[in-house]
Amino acid sequence: MPAKLAHLSVPALREACSQCNLRELCLPVGLSEEELGRLDELVTIRRRILRGQPLFRSGDPFEAIYAVKTGFFKTDVLLEDGREQVTGFQMAGEILGLDGIGSEKHSCNAIALEDSEVCVIPFSDLENYSRSIGALQHHFHKVMSREIVRDHGVMMLLGIMRAEERLAAFLLNLSQRFTARGYSPTEFNLRMTRNEIGSYLGLKLETVSRAFSRFQEEGLIAVHQKHIRILDVAGLKKLLSERRT
Repeated sequence: MPAKLAHLSVPALREACSQCNLRELCLPVGLSEEELGRLDELVTIRRRILRGQPLFRSGDPFEAIYAVKTGFFKTDVLLEDGREQVTGFQMAGEILGLDGIGSEKHSCNAIALEDSEVCVIPFSDLENYSRSIGALQHHFHKVMSREIVRDHGVMMLLGIMRAEERLAAFLLNLSQRFTARGYSPTEFNLRMTRNEIGSYLGLKLETVSRAFSRFQEEGLIAVHQKHIRILDVAGLKKLLSERRT
């Protein structure tokens, strides 16, 4: 373990990468048994983060990237006027910490929205392993590319979509991500508050609440506190297709 990570209080990783049920989401496919064994040596620690606690904060030294094993996170930045701007939500199988690669310091906060666990991947070790495992380097580039595409998608949400379209796109995106993890595409709990959703989508809390109410009145969704049931997937998609036509 790198000396800089020695301060982390973490349990030993009980489940190897090769046995993890999320390996197809956060690890490259097609690795040999030997290469998978080397990855098991790379990811040797897991860190538990309680709800409301930071995984890292803006300005912290960049030491590792983190694969979300269980739980849910939000990333946010502090604006000049003191407000927090939510920049993303991350769930199991997704990567946190890429923001620190360029400057070697984290540029955002990563906060657990529920009790969570992450696999700690020391970045210096990842670079060394990537030189000898070509598939790992290629996969890491794909992960970075996916983050860039996601950022572009957020800019589109904030730039050209009406409030209802932004919320529809947000719910459909969550649905797709839950589906990829083997969960229901139409029924799930929101880990984030409506205020956090508004911050992410560039909407006021009242606007988010009105959009949820309108969707429910029109039979698109059913809402009970944070529990969401999508009743009309085609109806939500129609809101977005009307924008493209």
